[in-house]
Amino acid sequence: MEMKVTQDSMGTHLDWKHEGITPKMIDWFWSNMEKGFILWHPSQHETLEWAVAPKHGNPIGSVHIAPQTWNDGTRQNLYIRFEDLATVPANVKEYIVYEHCVVVAGLGFGPESLEVEEVMGYRIHQWEKTDYGVVGKSSAIGMKKKETPEQGITWSEHCAEEIGNWGEFLPQLYNLYQVVTNTDYNLYADLTVEGKGKDLNYKYIK
Repeated sequence: MEMKVTQDSMGTHLDWKHEGITPKMIDWFWSNMEKGFILWHPSQHETLEWAVAPKHGNPIGSVHIAPQTWNDGTRQNLYIRFEDLATVPANVKEYIVYEHCVVVAGLGFGPESLEVEEVMGYRIHQWEKTDYGVVGKSSAIGMKKKETPEQGITWSEHCAEEIGNWGEFLPQLYNLYQVVTNTDYNLYADLTVEGKGKDLNYKYIK
């Protein structure tokens, strides 16, 4: 898998490519994170829980609790919300150029963060189909909690390992769950976007 890290005034960005993974598999992953969260980063992730569970066809507003310890030894029990693109600042949406994406917001480190109005920052993950699999980009953008370049590099190392591990488990996990037709237990949402910049929105989530 190929990766490249860049930084600018807004944050840190990781370009990546994967063979043998489809956009639909990644779309599926975001509504079923509890099934593969430890596999996503076996050495740093703990069990994921949903503070607000996603709905079949629409994960917007869902909040997952993502306990993890990064390479620098920092343990975080993050509350992370799946954002409505209509509420994401235009200067953040400008980074979205691929056909599928999620924007999640870091809210805080405890249940009280479910009530916050100003988010700590955003994580963008975006991807689209290629002849060999998918091409994508992940970005870390600080808002209330600005991130230093050094913190951005620490995030990029963690993220690169997460994205890389999709190649180790995601096709197999996705295929295993195709026998589960009950959408209470096997959710899916098409994360295709349309429009650009401030007009960007989900095509199939209304």
